[in-house]
Amino acid sequence: MPMNYYYGFDYTWYLLVLPAFLLALWAQLRVKTTYAKYSKIRSVRGRTAAEVARQILNDHGLTYVRVDQIAGELTDNYDPRTNVVHLSQGVYNSTSIAAIGVAAHECGHAVQHAEEYGPLRLRSAIIPVTNIGSSLSIPIFFVGLLLNFTLLMSIGILLFGLVTLFQLITLPVEFNASRRALATIEERGLLTDDEARGARRVLSAAALTYVAALASSLAQLLRLVIISRGRNRD
Repeated sequence: MPMNYYYGFDYTWYLLVLPAFLLALWAQLRVKTTYAKYSKIRSVRGRTAAEVARQILNDHGLTYVRVDQIAGELTDNYDPRTNVVHLSQGVYNSTSIAAIGVAAHECGHAVQHAEEYGPLRLRSAIIPVTNIGSSLSIPIFFVGLLLNFTLLMSIGILLFGLVTLFQLITLPVEFNASRRALATIEERGLLTDDEARGARRVLSAAALTYVAALASSLAQLLRLVIISRGRNRD
C-alpha cells in the first residue's frame, strides 16, 4: 500500500471526496443566499412564523405539540421525543416568506410523526447506531488500515455504511415534509401565490443540502471500499 493512502493524498480523495465537498459548499451557499433573499420579504398576511406553525399544528389536531424558540441561525427542528417544534430566533417572530416556509416544513415533520410516516420511523430507529458510526467508523477503518487488520477495516466500512443509509432515508423524510408544508400553505392560504413560490424556492434550496450530504457520504464510503481493496491486494 503506497504511503500516500495513510495521509489522504490519493486519487480517491481528489476524484470522489473533493467534488462531493464542493457540492456541499455550493448547496450551503445556495440555501443561505436564498434564505437571506426571502427573509427580507414580509408576508402580506403579517402573521409570524410561530403563529402560522401553531395554526398548522392545530388544524392537524396536534394541539399537544408545542412551538418554542431555539437559539442559533437555521437551527429549526422538530423533536419527536418531546413533541416540540423548535423555531430559530430569526424565524420564530418573523413574518417573512422564508420563515413561514421553514416553520411549515418543521410542522410537516410533526405531522409525519403523528401519522407514523414509515421513513421517519426508520430513520429514528437507526439514529443510535448512526451516531456510533459517524464518530467511530473512520478511526476504526484507519486503525485497521495501519495494522493491516481486514476485519477492523470491514467494521469501519459497515459503520460508515449505516451513516450513508441514514442520509439516504433522510431524503424522502425531508422532501415529504416540504411537500406537506407547501400543500398546507396553499390549501389554507397562508401565503399569496407569489409568496408561496418564494417559500418553495427556500425549501428547494434546503433540500439540496440533504442531496449533497448523501453524495458526500456515498463518495467517502466508496473511497473506503477502494482503499480497503487496494490494501488487500498488496
